[in-house]
Amino acid sequence: MRRAFRRLAPYLTTLYVVSFLDRANVGFAKQALAASVGISEATYALGAGLFFLTYSTCGFPSNLILHRIGAKIWISFLMVGWGLASMATMFVTGSASFYALRLVLGVLEAGFFPGTILYLTYWFPNRVRGEITGFFYLGVPLSLVLGGPLSGLLLEIHRKSGLEGWQWMFLVEGFLAVAMGAVSFGFLDDKPARAKWLPEDEKQALMAALAQEEEERRAAGPAQLLPMLRDPRVLRFVLIYFLIQMSIYGAIFYLPAQISALMRKPAGFEVGAVSAIPWMCATIACYWLPKGADRKRNHRAMAAWVLFAGGCASLAFPTAGPRLGLLALSIAVSSFVAVQPLFWTFPTGYLADKAKAGGIALVGAGNLGGFLAPNLKVWADERFHSPNAGLYVLAGITVLNAGLIAFTKTGPARAKA
Repeated sequence: MRRAFRRLAPYLTTLYVVSFLDRANVGFAKQALAASVGISEATYALGAGLFFLTYSTCGFPSNLILHRIGAKIWISFLMVGWGLASMATMFVTGSASFYALRLVLGVLEAGFFPGTILYLTYWFPNRVRGEITGFFYLGVPLSLVLGGPLSGLLLEIHRKSGLEGWQWMFLVEGFLAVAMGAVSFGFLDDKPARAKWLPEDEKQALMAALAQEEEERRAAGPAQLLPMLRDPRVLRFVLIYFLIQMSIYGAIFYLPAQISALMRKPAGFEVGAVSAIPWMCATIACYWLPKGADRKRNHRAMAAWVLFAGGCASLAFPTAGPRLGLLALSIAVSSFVAVQPLFWTFPTGYLADKAKAGGIALVGAGNLGGFLAPNLKVWADERFHSPNAGLYVLAGITVLNAGLIAFTKTGPARAKA
């Protein structure tokens, strides 16, 4: 496991950095898109959210394809495809092209995250699943720690070679995905049995441990698609993940704008650099909290408390000053990111075989929360005539979700802890 961790974990986390950067960089282009091509607040909210319609619906068939043909081919294909779609965003001319490219990006990115969560189950037993998933999730804060200053710097490029700064941002960051997709084809191995870099005795021991756990899951939970689709516990997992995504994307899409308001400065390198601070805090939380939960076997309790803390910080943020506001944002973002690897020990410890492949993607359909969050915020702000109403609504949903996790059975073995 240590040898597999050293080879796969840093690489997969790097891929996630690129993936998240390409879906979230639209937050940094928000003001530039409004100035250059007339993208309004409502158009931005709808376009940012449309990504999740295709992202959520295409993950299920994508995971079944990966389960059949392997990660080596499928993940490489997806990365090249979404990199090209992200690069094409530089050609947006209005709402129609903005909507269309966000939908296409969602189709092509849909398979990467659930596919990687499934891929990790092929390599790592449950007893280290929280730690390895937490390490993978470092890609979220790292993409924004590194991507914030990078995106801000690219935005400040004055018109060069006929392109504005926001166009250079989409071009450069999309190209990173194309390049990493090409590298992935030669780097990834589908399963331990095909890993030439793993010594034979270690390979056999790892395969035996994984096979034993698979048998235990078959005895305790659904292993086929139809029983999984009818399982009430799986549907509850979908709801929990949906609400988590409302929290995290409510932060991602509006954090640069909130930092800009706190600093009273337009989006640029300085705002991008300060926006990196909450994500630096999230990096620490994402590494240590799942590791601690693995050690103490208390994933459910820790997930509930972490999310509750994030909801309370979100409620405090609108009335806090610049310094306390940044602290509240840091606590909220850290909790929204760190709760996710804790959560994924629930379905991966409960499902087996095809039900695991389909179930992970079904739970991933909860990413529709990313569609609802920005549109719910706009609706609440307009309905209650307050720029903070949407933030309060999303914070309240976060607190309620913490209670839902606390009273949810999370499966056999480790996930039951």
